[in-house]
Amino acid sequence: MKLEIIALLIGIITGGIFTFAKLPLPAPPTIAGISGIVGIFLGAKIVEYVMKIYA
Repeated sequence: MKLEIIALLIGIITGGIFTFAKLPLPAPPTIAGISGIVGIFLGAKIVEYVMKIYA
């Protein structure tokens, strides 16, 4: 949980810096983009799990 909190704080700081500097955010601008990132993560975890079962 500590790692997730640190990652969230770094993300908030980064978003603030980019907005202050009037730069585009280094993140997907829509829910669809965020869903894609979550899908990639879940796909990797599912494959790791399946590989562990059949290894």
